[in-house]
Amino acid sequence: MSINEALAKLVDALLALTDDRLLQCPLDNEWRSPCEVYSTDEVTWWRPTRQSPAVDFSGLAQALETSIHPDICQFYSSYWSGTIEADSTEGRVSLIQLWNEEDFNRLIANLVGHALTKRRQKQPLSIFIANTDPDSERFLSIDNETGAVLLEEPGKPPLRKVETSLVTFLSRLTPKLRQPDLY
Repeated sequence: MSINEALAKLVDALLALTDDRLLQCPLDNEWRSPCEVYSTDEVTWWRPTRQSPAVDFSGLAQALETSIHPDICQFYSSYWSGTIEADSTEGRVSLIQLWNEEDFNRLIANLVGHALTKRRQKQPLSIFIANTDPDSERFLSIDNETGAVLLEEPGKPPLRKVETSLVTFLSRLTPKLRQPDLY
C-alpha cells in the first residue's frame, strides 16, 4: 500500500462518519482553500481534495542540501485539507495537512527552522507530520533517512520510534470527528 492509498482510506473512513461527507470549520475569508465545497457567513464545509498539481518539495531539498524522504513528499502532496483528526494506540493524533498554497509556504518555512535546529543540535533530520495531545509539546515526525515514524519533543532527540513506516502508522489510525486544538 502507498502513502496515497493509506491516506485515501483514512479520509474515506473519516468522511463516512459524517452525514453528508463534509467537514466544517469557521469561515475565514482571508484563508480560503481548494477543498472548500460551500460556505455561509460563518462556516465553511470542506472535504480533503486531491492536489493538482501537487506541491513540490524540491525547494526544501535544495535549501537543506539533502533529499527529502519520498514518504514525506507523498504525505504532504496528497490533499488540500484541514487537519485530519484520529486516534492511535498511543493516543490522540492530529495529522497536519495543507489548507492552501500559502499554508505550504508556511510549512516549508517551519520545516527549514526545524531542520536548522536539528543541525545545530547534531541530530538527524526529521520532518514533523502530526501533533499529539494538545496539552503536550510532543509531535510525530518522519525520520528523513529511514522513513520511521518518531515521537519527539522540541529541541530534544526523538523519544522513541512509534512505527517503522508511515504507511503502517496511517493504516492503524482510527479517524475521529473533532475540532483540532490550537498547538
